[in-house]
Formats: sequence, structure tokens, C-alpha cells
Amino acid sequence: MHRYVAFLRGVSPMNVKMPELKRCFEAAGFVDVKTVLSSGNVAFNARAVSEAGLEQKIEAAMTKRLDRTFYTIVRPADVLHQLLDLDPYTAYRLPANAKRVVTFLREPLTATLSLPIEVDGARILAINGREIFTAYVPNPRGPVFMTLIEKTFGTNLTTRTWETVKKCATA
Repeated sequence: MHRYVAFLRGVSPMNVKMPELKRCFEAAGFVDVKTVLSSGNVAFNARAVSEAGLEQKIEAAMTKRLDRTFYTIVRPADVLHQLLDLDPYTAYRLPANAKRVVTFLREPLTATLSLPIEVDGARILAINGREIFTAYVPNPRGPVFMTLIEKTFGTNLTTRTWETVKKCATA
């Protein structure tokens, strides 16, 4: 059995309860299922299967058990540990109050971008395969970093704070 983390796009306590989500994963045959926070992060054990296969299985289980589906991106826990050890943010001089976020993609980008890309204090700093690293300084205009990310990469992705990624990797 291998440890994985599923990142679901658009989950909040208002649209699905974590105990329901946990039961959904268990009914799909996953074991040692743990939800992390209330934003659609699920750590679980499964036999070694492709990430795409797990994503399809999870989305089908949500359709069946929850009557709705959330776009799902899966990463092996050991890949998350490698990402954390790499810590690409150390290469940048960020303000002390900067928030660090990781955007997960299912497939690597095919386009080449000139980085960093910056809008209103939100900066896309680096891309490493299927992960995009962004930093922003909170401001009264709200989460401008999401506008920047979605404008640049579309909406078939999901984003987590660096701290949330740490929690998920060890769940």
C-alpha cells in the first residue's frame, strides 16, 4: 500500500462535510483515510495505481456517494515530501508577511512562460513540473493571487498554502 493525498477543488464546509467525504473514500476501497482541514484534502492508502486512475476512481465515488464531483488532483505523499524538501521559496526574497501557495496541475504545462509574473503583489515565481509556486502579500482587495493563477493557467487546477501542503504530507 502507498500513501497518497487527494486535493479537491472547491470543497468547503458549506458544500460537503468531512465525515461524508471520508466515508466516500472508504466506500471506494481506500484505507487509513484522513481528511486534513475542511478544504478538500484527503490522505489515504491505496495499492500502487497511476495518479490519473486514482483521480478517476475518486471522482466516480463522489458522483455515486455525494451526488456531486469535485475536480481532483492526486499526489503520492513521498512526492509532497520531496517538494517540501526542495522548498523553492528559499530562492526568492519574500516579505516576512508573504503567503506561499502551491498550485497543483494534473499535467505539466506545455507553454513556456517568462517568470516571475506579478499583479497587485501576487507573484508567480516558479514552475516545477506539475506544481506552480506563487507568493502574495495579503491586501484589502482579497485573493488577487487566484485571479492571477486562473488567468494564467485556467481553472483545471487546485491551490493550497505551503502550510496546508506540509500538513497533508504528514497526515
